[in-house]
Amino acid sequence: MAKKNDDFTFDAFVRGTEAACDAANMVCDAIANYDPETLQTQLDALHQVEHRGDEIKHDLVAQVARAFITPLERDDILTLIQAIDNVTDAVEDILIRMRITGVRRMRSDAIDFAKLLVRCTDATRQLMQEFRHFKKSKKLNEYIILVNQIEEEADAMYMEAMRRLHTGVEDLLQLVVWREIYDYFERCFDACEDVADILENMAIGNT
Repeated sequence: MAKKNDDFTFDAFVRGTEAACDAANMVCDAIANYDPETLQTQLDALHQVEHRGDEIKHDLVAQVARAFITPLERDDILTLIQAIDNVTDAVEDILIRMRITGVRRMRSDAIDFAKLLVRCTDATRQLMQEFRHFKKSKKLNEYIILVNQIEEEADAMYMEAMRRLHTGVEDLLQLVVWREIYDYFERCFDACEDVADILENMAIGNT
């Protein structure tokens, strides 16, 4: 039974990051082929992925509540699955913000952010796949570093995008709209880094 609980826990972590990857790919596609007329339909589809992430989290929380023995500290499991779910939520928020603010034309910086976001969520997924082997893994630290490196790349991209925005956009409303959208992208990368940081602490604490 303990082995079954172990598998369920680590599988939930992986499936949660897979939902985040699916969400990031959907956002990237929507932005690369942006059409404001189809945005609500894309949001509806994206919300189904976000809902899938919620179900994964809720199922794991219920499993932890029922289990007599857990493969990791209960609080650690709950903290990590919430952090993973936060990534998917943050990704969905990007399209929600574009819908709310009525974006009509896409900026190239947003396309670049979206492509990098796909890389970041995929690196987070790879990290989570390796996590089940954390006691013997020789690659876990490489994936943690990769997520952090992508987050640093995103920080540099954010600063340059903001500079171009503030020096090239004269319409105050558009300036505010895109500044908010870039902030929402930044939250996604920060959320991925949070997952990596939490996982690193868990690996050290449970070794």
